[in-house]
Amino acid sequence: MAGIKEIRTKIKSVQNTRKITKAMEMVAASKMRKAQDRMRAGRPYAVKVRNMAAHLMQANPDYHHPYLTERESLKAVGVVVVTTDKGLCGGLNTNIMRLVLNKYSEFNAQGIKSQFTAFGNKGLGVLSRVGANVVTQEVGLGDMPQLDRLIGALKVQLDDFVEGKIDAVYLATNRFVNTMRQEPVFFRLLPLPGKLADPNTVFETPAQGVETPGENQSQYGWDYIYEPDAKSVIDELLQRYVEGVVYQAVAESMASEQSARMVAMKAASDNAKKVIGDLQLVYNKTRQAAITKEISEIVGGAAAV
Repeated sequence: MAGIKEIRTKIKSVQNTRKITKAMEMVAASKMRKAQDRMRAGRPYAVKVRNMAAHLMQANPDYHHPYLTERESLKAVGVVVVTTDKGLCGGLNTNIMRLVLNKYSEFNAQGIKSQFTAFGNKGLGVLSRVGANVVTQEVGLGDMPQLDRLIGALKVQLDDFVEGKIDAVYLATNRFVNTMRQEPVFFRLLPLPGKLADPNTVFETPAQGVETPGENQSQYGWDYIYEPDAKSVIDELLQRYVEGVVYQAVAESMASEQSARMVAMKAASDNAKKVIGDLQLVYNKTRQAAITKEISEIVGGAAAV
């Protein structure tokens, strides 16, 4: 009977765990919808700002913004890593951090110094354990990205790039593809690619398409009336472009987090249901064997009398 009691206790424990995972699945599903709407709403902004910046640079080829300056060689780089603050979201953080650590090893092998900005507690923990140089961090971002909190941590990397302390800035995040699929991406944020034509610098969907600057150059040219002047407008627009890409990266990561957590919790709930079924089968067999044994003992005792 002791075995029956242990099995019953284990069944109760797994049932309680399944209630928790089911509740977390429902919460993640609710948050996922809002996060995906927020993420999709930001994609057209990133695309339009990119096109506007490309058109302005095309109209003013004489002005060269610091963000466009290519360095002769890479001696030091900055990496912005976007992860989640909480776990229980499958391999989402594992995949992006594996990619980041591989790039970190490549930089070290080439003698390139690296400094990191961590958005999210999980990435910060991994970078701290491997002894990486984390210059800025921002954790506890919640369910909605706030640009003012992101800019403070990002500004250190941008200022170091302008001052020449680092030669490039890279961004690592999870790109949301669909509910079942999230892709880790690692791409160069600064210096900005020529004509902003790098498809990895925004998170557009294939259906949106992105206008490649220069495609329609044979049909017409770009010209603008600036207020107050071209330099001020381009400086402000490129700054907004970089901030918009980072904001979109965080929004993509949050949408990926809720999707991955919903899928992971659903898998956990399904597995718990299967375990409960197996335990109940063992419980019934054990209980039946115990009853049969008791009946045999009673019959044997009666026969002996």
